Amino acid sequence: MRPRLVPPAPPRAQRGIALLEALLAAVILAIGLLGTIGLQARSYAALSDAGMRAEAAIAANKLLGIMNTDISHLEDYALEADGEPSARLEQWHEETVRLIPGARITIAVTPGEDAAPAAVDIAIRWQRKADTPGNTHRVTSYFAGSR
Repeated sequence: MRPRLVPPAPPRAQRGIALLEALLAAVILAIGLLGTIGLQARSYAALSDAGMRAEAAIAANKLLGIMNTDISHLEDYALEADGEPSARLEQWHEETVRLIPGARITIAVTPGEDAAPAAVDIAIRWQRKADTPGNTHRVTSYFAGSR
């Protein structure tokens, strides 16, 4: 008589393990995608801030060029915060406020004493969004021979 072969006992069923692994992978993927979306939003905000800083730098340099060609009237370019720009400054001021929405511009002109150069301090302030900190671009330049 031959011994009868008994089939081995089936291993304990592990039903649902593959599904659990798939769900876990989906959760990890979702967390990664949310992180990527958050980084995208922050990079957009940083790009917007950098664009405003570049506009402020260009505007300040443009004004310094204008002032350099009109050294004898430097005092006419002074501007208080929220003040009314002079006729010499009006076109530049309008363009700057158009390019940098909500810009608050201050220009201080300190005439030079004796042979000292005149000092011009330009500050352009803006706030990209109401819930973000304000930004300031400040340039100080000196003009010799302003008399």
